[in-house]
Amino acid sequence: MSAEGANDRPLKATIIPVTPLQQNCTLLWCTATMRGAFCDPGGDLHLLKAAAQQHGVTVEKILLTHGHIDHCGSAGILAEELGVEIEGPHEGDRYWIDRLAEDGAKYGVPGRPFESNRWLADGDQVTVGNLTLDVRHCPGHTPGHVVFHHPESNLALVGDVLFKGSVGRWDFPHGNQQDLLRSITTRLWPMGDETAFVPGHGQMSTFGYERATNPYVSDAALATA
Repeated sequence: MSAEGANDRPLKATIIPVTPLQQNCTLLWCTATMRGAFCDPGGDLHLLKAAAQQHGVTVEKILLTHGHIDHCGSAGILAEELGVEIEGPHEGDRYWIDRLAEDGAKYGVPGRPFESNRWLADGDQVTVGNLTLDVRHCPGHTPGHVVFHHPESNLALVGDVLFKGSVGRWDFPHGNQQDLLRSITTRLWPMGDETAFVPGHGQMSTFGYERATNPYVSDAALATA
């Protein structure tokens, strides 16, 4: 795509893997205003700040998909340093956020509990610059997991609900396999096969590709379950 064509896109994003768990933190921004947000800043804050500076983005908020240490261990610290607010996840993940310090010591990742400025619920919307993203509550990996969707860009940030070729774990405390599968099939698939998604770990994919090939949630796999 030409530079001129790229500038016509209302949303741009870059992925910065952070923490020893290589969690995909996403810096997304509105190209009209150059105002942006970090989604799931789990750690390595120097890398995140450098990315924002490199792309000329003014970060105005932090978005969180869920409360696991690699996704939000440093969210409260970064919010203080940047003077911004935190939106997300769903309040069902208070359990995980309250134990960030304990889990941080376990995984060797800095973790500090915080209070979200805005707990999110299914059907809510969040704004980044002039962009509006839809919020879907997708429990199963954790009870308070949410997904962010920008329909105009056919892009979703799905955290640890779905991966290329796999799905999120459900064996953590308060995880639930049936809830996870239901979240994927009733909340993600209706976003459309053409929708690309950023998972919490690993490579991007599309919902259509996963419906055709994913061994856990492809249409064929679910039909024989």
